[in-house]
Amino acid sequence: MSAYPHTAVTDSDALRDVPLPVLGRDVTVPLADGGEITYAALDYAASAPALQRVWDDVAAYAPYYGSVHRGAGYLSQLSTDLFENSRAEIARFLDCRPADQVVFTRSTTDSLNLLAHVLPADCEVFVFETEHHAALLPWSDARVTVLDAPRDPVQAVATLERALADREPYGPALVCVTGASNVTGELWPVRDLAAAAHAHGARIVLDAAQLAPHHPVSVRDLGVDWVAFSGHKLYAPFGSGVLAGRADWLQDAEPYLAGGGASRTVARRADGGVDVEWHTTVARHEAGSPNVIGAYAIASACKALTEAGFDRLVARERQLIATLRAGLAEVPAVRVLTLFGDDHPRVGVLSFVVEGWNSSRFAAALSAEYGIGVRDGLFCAHPLVRTLLGDDPAAPGECGAPASSLAAIRVSFGAGTPDEHVERFIGAVRELVRRGPDRG
Repeated sequence: MSAYPHTAVTDSDALRDVPLPVLGRDVTVPLADGGEITYAALDYAASAPALQRVWDDVAAYAPYYGSVHRGAGYLSQLSTDLFENSRAEIARFLDCRPADQVVFTRSTTDSLNLLAHVLPADCEVFVFETEHHAALLPWSDARVTVLDAPRDPVQAVATLERALADREPYGPALVCVTGASNVTGELWPVRDLAAAAHAHGARIVLDAAQLAPHHPVSVRDLGVDWVAFSGHKLYAPFGSGVLAGRADWLQDAEPYLAGGGASRTVARRADGGVDVEWHTTVARHEAGSPNVIGAYAIASACKALTEAGFDRLVARERQLIATLRAGLAEVPAVRVLTLFGDDHPRVGVLSFVVEGWNSSRFAAALSAEYGIGVRDGLFCAHPLVRTLLGDDPAAPGECGAPASSLAAIRVSFGAGTPDEHVERFIGAVRELVRRGPDRG
């Protein structure tokens, strides 16, 4: 058997319940016993597989690729239109306000670093310790207040309100909060947090990396000032992300990157220097040749999710979550991690620990024996995972799979996940726990 996974054409009953087909749904992988099995991709929270629809759209466009905003030729003009239409499609997907800007970035991490770059002087940032590192770490040049992990949504809002009311001096402030945890999958009270922020003169940015693939995100309805997300979690490959929202801070700051595209005019001075007039539009922070295919892929995914209907997608995902939780509840050795309680709504992301098992070994056994791909470790959210595990949140750790057993296992899924993959996962957990780590 080849050392490389390969694809097999199938039309199995297991795939017919999937509302949005994804690439890789027929990939088979080798097993430790010498056999092979269709791969169960249950690590959507890290990178979701690309939608088949997205791949087809990109493939259809690829022969017409041309330089964006740079050429008079037909392909350049076509590519420019496609790029800007992609921006408009994403604005519709996010229900942006008329004056909002959609800036293309590389990822959620890049989007939040861009926002950190444009913060006004003396801005204070408020962020919960529960955030992904992409939202926890970019604010090193600002005054940062890290808030303790709340244990219910009401406490989250109250904690933020107290912190904002106590700030001195009273100046610009930004709150950064997730829409859905990348560790527990739990939905956060974004609308209430936005209202609290605005009541105390602060702005708010929503990290929607885990929310946008699962639920509709309306900038207008949630009342957030900005939203950031990544294409690779929204069923779109090619390393693109989005920062969408208010334009004023973006327009007032120096460009995130200096270079062509961000500059409106450049003139040589008599003293040998250069005078630059920067754009005040989204181009101000999009220097260089843009990732046209990445932007188009995100727009294609947004359109596909909208046409599939979030009501339908959310209802099916809730069924899969219920099946997963019921199955794991029957395994006494499994402890599901939660901040807000077992009954709190969540997206298709769930982390747990297994008594007696090292998380890395358990994840490796799922892969080698059952063809299931999950994530284990601290999920680039070290303080939160350590809090949930009862360890010191300040303790050091690695983002991948640490050698110690103090780490968790994460299973995550979405619109391209067949029922069979979740059922196989539950059965695998039962078998591994029954056999025990010594025989795993």
